[in-house]
Amino acid sequence: MKNPLVSILMPVKNAAPYLNECLDSIVNQSYLNWELIAVNDHSTDFSKDILINYQNKDIRIKVYENNKNGIINALKIALKKSNGTLITRMDADDIMGNEKLDQLVKLLTQHQNGYVATGLVKYFSTSKKLNEGYLNYEKWLNNLTRNNANFSQLYKECVIPSPCWMLNKADLLKIGAFDSTIYPEDYDLTFRMFYGKLKVIGSNKTLHHWRDYPDRTSRTNANYSNNAFPKIKIHYFIKYELDSNKQLIVWGAGKKSKAIAQLLIQNKVTFSWITNNPKKIGKTIYGCKILDCNKIIIDNNTQLIIAIASKSFQPNLSKATKCAIYRFC
Repeated sequence: MKNPLVSILMPVKNAAPYLNECLDSIVNQSYLNWELIAVNDHSTDFSKDILINYQNKDIRIKVYENNKNGIINALKIALKKSNGTLITRMDADDIMGNEKLDQLVKLLTQHQNGYVATGLVKYFSTSKKLNEGYLNYEKWLNNLTRNNANFSQLYKECVIPSPCWMLNKADLLKIGAFDSTIYPEDYDLTFRMFYGKLKVIGSNKTLHHWRDYPDRTSRTNANYSNNAFPKIKIHYFIKYELDSNKQLIVWGAGKKSKAIAQLLIQNKVTFSWITNNPKKIGKTIYGCKILDCNKIIIDNNTQLIIAIASKSFQPNLSKATKCAIYRFC
């Protein structure tokens, strides 16, 4: 279909300081056949007034109220109200690159169904210096996108930027859309994209500008804290990857591996816990003794979860090349 209608789904929660800039970036898109479905999530600032003002000036902008609370329900409402055959998301505090919609539409129309289109992202801040962690994440994520290799690192971090993807509506509905009960909801959707057998096709252009500031939801909401990530990883690992006929090994004895071990124990999953850190070998945590990695056989009957944040203790995997490896950090 030539020039398909794109529905932009955008939850809005107290975004007034940045909303005009966001909406201007949408209105000024080079691709013209779009509709913005903005759902006001009980904002207590002037967000609703700004949305109504833009709605009155552009018939492509439609404003609704969230009848419950939270981003997931806001996204459900936006999807229900959408009319487009292509669906994308936007964050109310970010900025679209001028060609964002055009580039994503071109990718999807070239590859038809079964694909998720994405592009490069760039963090920016007008209030402070960018955190090195965000810059490293940007570099890592963009490198994956340039090579259409996003899903190769699925268990490490969220590999599809939440406000920079586009799907055929039929594909989104097929994988359950926003029927999520797990946070972070964007990471949950990314897992469902992968296990729904969608393929990634990426643009080599910077399509989305991601704003960082102190009150950003991912910084202040517990649903997006580092503690939430192990839960969603273990949920999908157990659901789709765990093989009861193979030995499961967790490699690492730091904070992240402890969180993973605790979740496996809670889910009654049997595993061996190993490390190459001599200070941790022999210790017992959560009733499990941490073993020396050099005394464990790792072969093609092994599933190996690597959860080591420190560069000093990254494992030599020459002995584990035949096993299934899942990098959790």
